[in-house]
Amino acid sequence: MTQLIERRSFLRAGAIGLAGLGITGLIPAWARSGSPGLAPTLPTLSGEDIHLKIANTHFTVGGRTGHAVTMNGVLPAPLIRLREGQNVRLHVENTLDEDSSIHWHGLIVPFQMDGVPGVSFPGIKPHSTFVYEFPLLQSGTYWYHSHSGLQEQQGHYGPMIIDPAEPDPVAYDREHVIVLSDWTFLNPHHLVTKLKAEGGYFNRRKQTLFGMMKGGPEEEMSASDRAMWGQMRMDPADIADVTAATYTYLVNGHGPQENWTGLFHPGERVRLRIINAATMTIFNVRIPGLPITVVSADGLNVRPVTVDEFQIGNAETYDVIIQPTEDQAFTFVAESIDRSGMARATLAPRLGMTAPVPPLRPRPTLTMKDMGMGGMDHGSMAGMDHGAMAAGASAAAGHGNSHSMSGMNMRDKSLVPDSVKVGVGVDAIAMSPIDRTGDPGVGLEDVGHKVLTYRDLMSLTPNPDTRPPQRTIEVHLTGNMERFMWSFDGEKFSEGVEPIRFERNERARVVLINDTMMTHPIHLHGHFFEVVNGHTGSYPRKHTVNVLPGGKVSFDLTADAPGDWAFHCHLLLHMHAGMFRVVTVRPLEGDAA
Repeated sequence: MTQLIERRSFLRAGAIGLAGLGITGLIPAWARSGSPGLAPTLPTLSGEDIHLKIANTHFTVGGRTGHAVTMNGVLPAPLIRLREGQNVRLHVENTLDEDSSIHWHGLIVPFQMDGVPGVSFPGIKPHSTFVYEFPLLQSGTYWYHSHSGLQEQQGHYGPMIIDPAEPDPVAYDREHVIVLSDWTFLNPHHLVTKLKAEGGYFNRRKQTLFGMMKGGPEEEMSASDRAMWGQMRMDPADIADVTAATYTYLVNGHGPQENWTGLFHPGERVRLRIINAATMTIFNVRIPGLPITVVSADGLNVRPVTVDEFQIGNAETYDVIIQPTEDQAFTFVAESIDRSGMARATLAPRLGMTAPVPPLRPRPTLTMKDMGMGGMDHGSMAGMDHGAMAAGASAAAGHGNSHSMSGMNMRDKSLVPDSVKVGVGVDAIAMSPIDRTGDPGVGLEDVGHKVLTYRDLMSLTPNPDTRPPQRTIEVHLTGNMERFMWSFDGEKFSEGVEPIRFERNERARVVLINDTMMTHPIHLHGHFFEVVNGHTGSYPRKHTVNVLPGGKVSFDLTADAPGDWAFHCHLLLHMHAGMFRVVTVRPLEGDAA
């Protein structure tokens, strides 16, 4: 039977209160903290049978109320807390008038339980119940969300913690689960419509002549670079598709003014389990005045590494340890990648305390490296015929594409890999992409303090499969930013696109090449892979990886999970627009070898 530890609504209805647990002493230590009236601790479910109800609900933030799709009436959904080794049954009732689903993000489950309609199961039909059942084979910080339509943008997501069966190698005195997300009062389908009509619809911070005159970021560009960007019709300020022009950035369902607060006693080791459940927002996370020690990435332990800031892509999770020694408050800052807004919370010894909230930093601009020219001799760039590069786009595309092709001389079709179908949906092919696992992320190169990179991460335990890859597979991340078209290898997902096929237990290296000028968090269902970062034998094992603009990331995969699995960009609207494929691992159980 579901054990309801605490259930407080984040909605206008206010606190529902504790169900059956009226004594504070019965609440575990990790749940005793926060702000009265702000649901400081997430409502929590545990046990072998868990019940979730998907429903339409009202959600209020910043004094406005809008429509949400929630689970058990709260946003984010309840924290599901389980233990490694147990079996769990999750009864999911869909009260909507449309299909729904739940994907257990990062969990290793039988593919029929993975929760992707049309790939691994039919979906949960309106006004019906589906029971997920699987053993818990791992521990760590994970989350769950809809894989149906655009329900995730409407609030259909929640955190999931699996406690280890063995003693936890990470020592801590208190923890807080922090779910980052983005909220808009617009219908998510209207977001897509606006972006289709104008790719930069939500970008209110484009480069301008006035910006150059008053000493803005544009002034740092050389005249030749500005001319080249202009000739290619590219905007170096095009960092994020959807911005604070419509988004409010949330911490555990609360906007910046509501100031969610997590408590600590000075001297305690506090574990923050940080989940990026945002639809379209990559966050830069820092706590001014406090070093941050990263101890886990995507649910798996890493060797502790201390930084001042880190970028967290959509669907990534990081566990960090902080140890504030002073009797003072600290501001938790999650700044959107384009720096148009932030999610904000407070960590403090007592309720009511606050710390200064830093102003938004100047918005970043893209560079030649982000155009896929990171491996070129930039000293020779001035002599390139950039006008010719732009002019050749239509002929190579073959579809009358008026948008220019950056980063390649389109008269030389040999630069286009055979695997990439170049057409109206592809506005760029990176001419010289480089491994960017040592880069901290767009806009974080010169912030003056230590920022985490993927090369800083090392698995706490040796990688389980030491076999060298048997083959290499290249996957190009492609798109037309102006027309909001997104794809893999120039093909958006449809029934006619061939799956990426692996033999069961095959060892392969997958190279992700980002031909676009946006960061893409790429997620593979059903597997962990090893990010190739120079630490052979101790590669960090992840399920989601940020691929920086014009760069590439390689990962080694053991295809040990038979079935059909989703593989996609976790910017939800990019996936919706076609940046999605199916990965097939065969044979299945019972098939002839």
